[in-house]
Amino acid sequence: MDRFVSFDGTPIAYLERGSGPAVLLLHGFAADHRINWVRPGVIDALVGAGRRVIATDARGHGASGKPHDPAAYANGAMVRDARALLDHLALESVDLAGYSMGGMVSARVAAADRRVRSLVLAGVGGDLIPPRRGGAESPLAKALLADDPATISNPTAKAFRVFAQATGADRVALAAIERSDALRSAVDFDAITMPTLVVAGAGDVLIQPPQALAERLPRARLRLVAGDHLSAVNDPVFAAAIVEFLEEHGGAVAGGDRRASA
Repeated sequence: MDRFVSFDGTPIAYLERGSGPAVLLLHGFAADHRINWVRPGVIDALVGAGRRVIATDARGHGASGKPHDPAAYANGAMVRDARALLDHLALESVDLAGYSMGGMVSARVAAADRRVRSLVLAGVGGDLIPPRRGGAESPLAKALLADDPATISNPTAKAFRVFAQATGADRVALAAIERSDALRSAVDFDAITMPTLVVAGAGDVLIQPPQALAERLPRARLRLVAGDHLSAVNDPVFAAAIVEFLEEHGGAVAGGDRRASA
């Protein structure tokens, strides 16, 4: 993977594959670019459709820097990382797709950055704010730091702890994210005017209703796929839906860049 130094000195790792109109992929909490985008075949599908794919590991994850101080994740740090990467690559326009935490980041990038020409919000719903309590008393942060997973009584927190262990994630860094104000500010939905695909697993009970999110956006469509929060990315329809959406609304593969109209 390549790396660049973000706005505060944190190294951010990213993968580039393919050529054509650029699409930036942002993964979910406790995952990385491999788990959400490589293994399910999303990157291969997009490259095969003639796109230049850029997939990052978010700060605190994968091959990127993993600060243990909650302050390193505050004040929109992940949003600033994504925009800094667009600057680093000198991209004038990009299609943006995010899963779960990455979807929350993507919406905030899209609301603030005119370079985003189309948007995919996956594994998210409602108001795009984490549906769990953060801060110093975060149940998930406590679960991530617990010495013995058997002592965790909160089923959602325990599931995330098990997932973090399975992925080899830095649990202290993840706990710092949960203890920060990351992604708990309101989204400026009025500023998200580009074509948007909302896609979620039909059995995903960890998120707020995806239909409610789609209804808040003037140019959004909803697509449900098989699976729950962890498995939806593995449904072949998930990758196909993103490719289909970008063929209609993303940058034109044959010819110059364009802004799609719904």
